[in-house]
Amino acid sequence: MLKLFKLLSNKRLFIMLIGLILFIAVMGFTLGPRTSLSWPEKFVKDTVGFVQYIFYKPAGAIAGFFEDISNLRNLQKENEELKIALAHYTRDKARFNWIEQENARLQNDLDFTNAQKEQYNYTWKIAHVISVNDDPVNRTIVLNIGGREGVKEGMAVSSAEGLVGVVSHVSNFTSTVKLVTTMDAMDPNSNGIAVTAQGKENEVFGVIETYDLSSGTFQMSRIEDPKPLAKDDLIVSSGIGGVFPRGMIIGKVLDIHVGEYGLTYTATVKPAASFTDWKELFVVFEPEAEQE
Repeated sequence: MLKLFKLLSNKRLFIMLIGLILFIAVMGFTLGPRTSLSWPEKFVKDTVGFVQYIFYKPAGAIAGFFEDISNLRNLQKENEELKIALAHYTRDKARFNWIEQENARLQNDLDFTNAQKEQYNYTWKIAHVISVNDDPVNRTIVLNIGGREGVKEGMAVSSAEGLVGVVSHVSNFTSTVKLVTTMDAMDPNSNGIAVTAQGKENEVFGVIETYDLSSGTFQMSRIEDPKPLAKDDLIVSSGIGGVFPRGMIIGKVLDIHVGEYGLTYTATVKPAASFTDWKELFVVFEPEAEQE
């Protein structure tokens, strides 16, 4: 009995013993069949849940904030990539359209030269327009071929639509072309063009030596017999005089009227060439010129 009292007088051992008894009691209580939680368990669960709610909500908000920042950065990066892709697409589309237009224009030029080769024994050398002088008194253009390619003064220059002018000056690498729109009957240095109506070479003859700036038309004068000539007839160079090659397209007849002195007739001719927005032109080499 005395030993038991001494044993119980040890506080640490006594506390451990009480704790062990309570632990065994709790174990037995929790392991037994139950339909609901005990109030201590409920208290602990509610406490843990409340603490988790208090810490989880701010943590979730902070995590969501950083996630939103990351998403904004990704969105900004995607927008920059899309802007670059759009710029490349716009550039490539413009380049494609330009190439497509150039290809169509060059194809038209090729068809033009092939048709001319079948009709006349001329060589048509293509040249690019590098400058334009818009002086209304002396309109000229400069081509990127010259004496090195065999170009000579007096050679005719044409577009795919019709006659443009004649080479007036030649250097080694460039040529200056005087436009037919500068023709003036009052100018002694202006050369007229001997012309006829296509398909009526033996019936109609005339001379184009004046260009009317106000109406944008040629005046075909010195027509002796206007009966074979009709509106919309195609006027071409006849080759008489040797200044311009035969068969160069000038334009179409708009109307026919009595000349200035009433002895001959004059026809108003609308130019076939537009005289604007040139890209490529052709220098006409006649067989005789190539042999020299």
